Amino acid sequence: MKKQLLLAACLLPLLGSAQQKIDSSYNNWYYEGRMDLYNQLNNQPADILFLGNSITERGEWAELLPGRRIANRGIGGDNTFGVLARLDGVIKQQPRKIFLLIGINDIGRGLPTEVILNNYHRIVTKLTQGLPGTKLIIQSVLPMNEGKLPYDYLKGKAAKIKALNEGFVNIAKEFKLPYLNLHELFADEKGELKAAYTKDGIHLEPAAYVDWVNWLKQKKQL
Repeated sequence: MKKQLLLAACLLPLLGSAQQKIDSSYNNWYYEGRMDLYNQLNNQPADILFLGNSITERGEWAELLPGRRIANRGIGGDNTFGVLARLDGVIKQQPRKIFLLIGINDIGRGLPTEVILNNYHRIVTKLTQGLPGTKLIIQSVLPMNEGKLPYDYLKGKAAKIKALNEGFVNIAKEFKLPYLNLHELFADEKGELKAAYTKDGIHLEPAAYVDWVNWLKQKKQL
């Protein structure tokens, strides 16, 4: 609770009178359960750490990358506030490389783009300062498939995703970090998530992660 109050307070200069409309919550029973697990694993060094929400959590990264020490730090439903609150554990693990993917749940709850980018900038700042020898890779928010989406609160968000990803590009340039546009792999000719990759328009089919890893290898990031 103290961390959530602190995060909300940090938004005051940015939001002014609009601050009360910002939902900065992240801590629920599922988040707590994953953190109970991760806190017991954070003393294990990792070659590669995947950090994000359910898109990350659902990836069988350790099996897809045999022979490497992999840490999956995805939490279903997580947002930029939740990632900010758990960076100490990530830094403690001292990974050699981090793949960061977060932001779609912030969009889903209607957070302004500037708020999400402010959080994202703070995430990148803390990781680069706390892990100066780690390669941090920024990944774009994935596209969604409107025709398959059962969640009304996520529909009509393509422009929000585009604006957020443009902001990520600028942050990557500022910190001189690699930026991976996942739309190159996952988007169809209309710019939507390929139908073959998803059942609900947002989450990926297990086989999609095989293509993802192969694409990362082609990009020389793995």
